[in-house]
Amino acid sequence: MHVGGRVVFAVALMVLSVGHFTSTEALVGYASAKKVPTPKVAVVVSGILIWAGAILIALGWHRFIGAGLVILFLLPVSFRIHDYWNATDPNMRMMDRIQFWKNIGFIGAALFFAVYSGPEWPMSLGH
Repeated sequence: MHVGGRVVFAVALMVLSVGHFTSTEALVGYASAKKVPTPKVAVVVSGILIWAGAILIALGWHRFIGAGLVILFLLPVSFRIHDYWNATDPNMRMMDRIQFWKNIGFIGAALFFAVYSGPEWPMSLGH
């Protein structure tokens, strides 16, 4: 079961990271609107962070570092990009609220995988 959960979590993160490389300009525009400094660098670096973190978690190799990379991506994005409490448009407020709490859930999962998923996990490179 651990392997399945770990892989599903990692695949979800990898799917999220794809947009950072396939829809870079759209994300750069959104990040610019949210006043993110150097938005193109931020989009590319954040895509790398989440992708690398997901791979490490999926493989069960350096899971603490992998979870740290995921959290390093999710915390600033959640509070800077999905700040639903500042949205004036009701649709954007709802969308940002959903994204914010999804990210908080992902942070919780990343913490779980960092703490409760040691090298004793079957099918992990640390095994």
